[in-house]
Amino acid sequence: MMADGFWQEIVSFLLMGAGLIFLVGSMIGMVRLPDFYSRIHASGNSETLGTLLVFLGLAVYNGVSVTSAKILAVSMFVFLGNPIGSHILSKAAYKTGYPVWMKRRPVKRQDPPEDRAGKEAAANADLHG
Repeated sequence: MMADGFWQEIVSFLLMGAGLIFLVGSMIGMVRLPDFYSRIHASGNSETLGTLLVFLGLAVYNGVSVTSAKILAVSMFVFLGNPIGSHILSKAAYKTGYPVWMKRRPVKRQDPPEDRAGKEAAANADLHG
């Protein structure tokens, strides 16, 4: 009987740990990404998976019970609601004209085209024949 509880705790710990990794990734994406659209993408995807894994870990920890059924019901609402909510937010921002972040850098060429072609031909030449 003691072994059942031990493995149940290990599995729930692993599920909640994996969920925590995705939630931390979502947090880093929210802090590091440059614009609203990128941030909503990071939070919408990884936060949903992280929350589902944490809820599944809690359900495994509680075992077969009414509480686990309630946790799984809430997780289904999160699974359905979070992606729809992030999609609606991003669509509303786009339709109202919220700007999309664009980073433009000037393209710098290392070599003029004719020098690059000569170097490429010399590098690909068969030196043994």
